[in-house]
Amino acid sequence: MQDVVVDVGPIAHGGHCVARVDGQVVFVRHTLPGERVRIEITESNKKFLRADAVEVIESAPGRVAPPCAYAGQCGGCDFQHVDPAVQRALLGDVVREQLQRLAGIEWSGEVEAVEPDELGWRTRVTFAVDAMGHAGLRRHRSHRVVPVDRCVIAHPDLPQVLGHEWDAESVEAIVSSTGEKLLVTDASISDAVESAVDGVVAVDGTTRGGTGVLTERVRDKDFRVSGSGFWQVHPAAANTLVDAVLDGARVQPGDVVADLYAGVGLFTAFLADAVGESGTVFSVEADQVAAKDARRNLHDAPQVRLVGATTERALRDGLVGEQVDVVVLDPPRTGAKKVVPAIAGLSPRRVVYVACDPAALARDLASFAALGYRLDGLRAFALFPMTHHVECVAVLLRD
Repeated sequence: MQDVVVDVGPIAHGGHCVARVDGQVVFVRHTLPGERVRIEITESNKKFLRADAVEVIESAPGRVAPPCAYAGQCGGCDFQHVDPAVQRALLGDVVREQLQRLAGIEWSGEVEAVEPDELGWRTRVTFAVDAMGHAGLRRHRSHRVVPVDRCVIAHPDLPQVLGHEWDAESVEAIVSSTGEKLLVTDASISDAVESAVDGVVAVDGTTRGGTGVLTERVRDKDFRVSGSGFWQVHPAAANTLVDAVLDGARVQPGDVVADLYAGVGLFTAFLADAVGESGTVFSVEADQVAAKDARRNLHDAPQVRLVGATTERALRDGLVGEQVDVVVLDPPRTGAKKVVPAIAGLSPRRVVYVACDPAALARDLASFAALGYRLDGLRAFALFPMTHHVECVAVLLRD
């Protein structure tokens, strides 16, 4: 398609930078603010263009040689060409811009590094399989599979998927913090493949997440996670987020706490310790597999009340009571727009919001502000190095 030379402007949410072509906004990948690059237009619509930088004419500080041979081909990483410290600075700019534009909040913080802060961190990787049975990763915004022989952000102890032929459409490889390994596919795994991967439990994807069980260890607690159920992919993420949540929640013995979108009970377990036997933690999770794991993980905490329902239903039907002291929520990427009013209606003194999308977070913070909750502090963590994703923990206080 059309080749154009552009001067690159600021970073935008989504792993690209903003430039203009004949006055029209173009979102450019594989570049940095301040660069002059030759771009190839990849998508066009009435509102904006999308493009890839195919030649760097004038580079910006922070550009490095990508450590991955597939950088620019596979869609898994956004910032292989950027020094890790500069990546965090760019993520901080994105968080600041979203908070200011969508919520009118000025944030002066920085994105915190978490080790490993560059390569070898991803403990859960789903590989796509092409028509020839070769595993790889999809191109950005495409179903096309790029066969690869190595993924540099994948944890070195993952089961070896690459190099085998697969009679499947996808293969998920997982390694837990205790060293247990799991393969999950959308078809059965052949004996030849299973025997080639030592110590791996193979799970038929038709019962995805239903038979293989992993143990994840956080602080002094073990958590059961079935199959490919949700768990943070960075090996230090669970500990990092537990520390941030507990610091922000400031739970006291005897408190009533609601842990919304609680998953297998990661935050619930430590909140239960904080409230003690005189307190109560309502742990709300709709997914049946995760809820089953939570029952196992929290069976020895009598102060926990497990609520097997969506957060919307739990709040609507009063399943967490009429008033709580602290609310912790870790919603999906789309955020918590539908439940913000109900959370405020519980009159908690503190709300701790764990967010993986700064735009959804900023939108919801604006809604909380309209209901009398102000932002007291926000920490951001680079839990997905080489990508545009950033994890935030926001603490809100009732005015």
